[in-house]
Amino acid sequence: MSDPVCPLCLRPIPNDVPQSLHHLIPKLKGGKGGPVILMHHICHREIHATLTETELAREYNTADALRMHPRLAKFAKWISKRPPGFASKVPGKRRKR
Repeated sequence: MSDPVCPLCLRPIPNDVPQSLHHLIPKLKGGKGGPVILMHHICHREIHATLTETELAREYNTADALRMHPRLAKFAKWISKRPPGFASKVPGKRRKR
C-alpha cells in the first residue's frame, strides 16, 4: 500500500514522519465532526500561521482553495523540494489572532 499524499504539498506522508489532521472547517467555526484531511505537520502549521479561523471557514475550506492562497502556494512549492520527513520551524511571522 502506498503512503497517503499531503493535499497541500502533494508529497507522500510516510508513517514515520510528523503528521496531523486538518479540519477543513475549523472546530471553533462549526467544523467539529466535519471533514478532515491528513497532512504533514509542517504543512498544517503553515496553514494556521497564515490564515485565521474565520478565513479558513469562509474562503479556504477545501484543499484546492488552500493551494491557491499565494503564501501557501509559495510554501508548497518550497517544501515540495524537501524530503517527506523534512521538519523545520515555520518560516515567517505568526499571524495575529
